[in-house]
Amino acid sequence: ALRIQHGGGKRGFMQIDSDGFRGGGIHSRSSKRGIRPRCKSNIAFTLIELILVLALLVIITSITLPRMSGFIRGRALDSESRQFLALIHDGQSRAVSEGMPMVLWVNSQAGQYGLVEENPGKTGDAKAEFLTLDSAIQAAVSMAGLAAPVRYQGQPAIRFLPDGTVGEGSPQKIQLTDQDGFGRLLVELPNQTGYELDALNQ
Repeated sequence: ALRIQHGGGKRGFMQIDSDGFRGGGIHSRSSKRGIRPRCKSNIAFTLIELILVLALLVIITSITLPRMSGFIRGRALDSESRQFLALIHDGQSRAVSEGMPMVLWVNSQAGQYGLVEENPGKTGDAKAEFLTLDSAIQAAVSMAGLAAPVRYQGQPAIRFLPDGTVGEGSPQKIQLTDQDGFGRLLVELPNQTGYELDALNQ
């Protein structure tokens, strides 16, 4: 501390310490008080709040679940439809490039379909494709009104000619349906150049 003496025979002093200026003749030391943090009260859910949260979860689940199931269902249908269209384009390309008729056969009961050369000969078709439908999807081939429907090993089939067109007697429609009755429809184009995809019941 700094002491300052005044004149006139009277002694006194003023003290300046680290805490600031203090009055004359009085020693004053400040004591720093520690700041104690306030104790936070424990936060807990009451039974009513838990019931309300569970009720909200049930409501949200009941709203989103049908939409999610519809989304999954739509993806399965779209995937199988695109796979059918890809196989149709593959059959047309092979018929043109190899100069041989190709057939895309469909076994509705077994849930299978594939692409193969119409007359593979003794060596068989090394490029033949064999696919299986999704377990939730069913395929139906419409052969109504065809005088001489195309078949391969007893199954309805689409014939692709060497010029890439769809041969006479090929099915005009192939329907893919899920368990809820929603589906996709593959329809033959009027000029017999292929098939296009259409929605069913949507």
